[in-house]
Amino acid sequence: MAKKVKIVEVGLRDGLQNESTILTIDQRFQLLKKLLNSGVTYFEIGAFVSPKWVPQMAGTEELVRKYLGSVPSAILNKVNPSVLVPNEVGMRKAVENNLNEVAIFISSTEAFSQKNINCSIAESLERVKTVIAMAKKHKIKVRGYLSVCFGCPYEGEVSEKKVVELAKTIYKMGCYEISIGDTIGIANPLQVERIFKKLMKVIPASKLAGHFHDTRGLALANILTAYHLGIKIFDSSIAGLGGCPYAKGASGNVSTEDVVNMFHQMKIETGLNLSQLVETNMWLSGIIKHALPSKVSRALNG
Repeated sequence: MAKKVKIVEVGLRDGLQNESTILTIDQRFQLLKKLLNSGVTYFEIGAFVSPKWVPQMAGTEELVRKYLGSVPSAILNKVNPSVLVPNEVGMRKAVENNLNEVAIFISSTEAFSQKNINCSIAESLERVKTVIAMAKKHKIKVRGYLSVCFGCPYEGEVSEKKVVELAKTIYKMGCYEISIGDTIGIANPLQVERIFKKLMKVIPASKLAGHFHDTRGLALANILTAYHLGIKIFDSSIAGLGGCPYAKGASGNVSTEDVVNMFHQMKIETGLNLSQLVETNMWLSGIIKHALPSKVSRALNG
């Protein structure tokens, strides 16, 4: 059997929400089509959040309708889009828009939870409980994000015991997959090995994903470490979209092209077309008003 990994493309949501350049709905749809043509099958299409707080995600409902109404059914049947929903209001929109999957998020630290979503961890878990109950009622899958698992911009070191406890909690609540986030790109391979080994004692490896940022240039090393432990699901963002808001001037999400290139060099299948991803990077460079950090795209385009 061929070795393979699952790549979850988060550029349209986690990437764009941290960019100062706000793409129009048509531009986001063009990006989505290019990603689908590159072989992307698992992706975030946006977030049902208040445009007051995240203006980059304004119009997500319109984008979802455009996608469902114009993408051929042969493609629709093969792909797995999701939308981030922070609460019951967002979940209702997911139901109304006939989505089959949503994503929820909680923080590993109280300070980040308060700064990010203005509530405690306990309060966020109550919101998650409500969202999952609604999702189950409507047969919608729920993916869980756990942020700042390796370091917090406000509290510094994060309790590994707390990370494992929270991941186990949302897994038991009903999240089919838990994405473990290095939100500020501070993790190192030894830390990744230590935390994932602890997580794998309470959650199957097949239900865990790695979400690494490349703020300090260690994302690929951390992904490779997690892969060798048995993790086969990784989040990434086309062109490395999404700067880190807690480290001024730093890159954020690991680039999809760089992740795909690494795995392809290792003869590990991703299902994605690297040259088409690089072409998408070039197209994006004309829209996003700063250098895009993907290393392999730079190398292949001189």
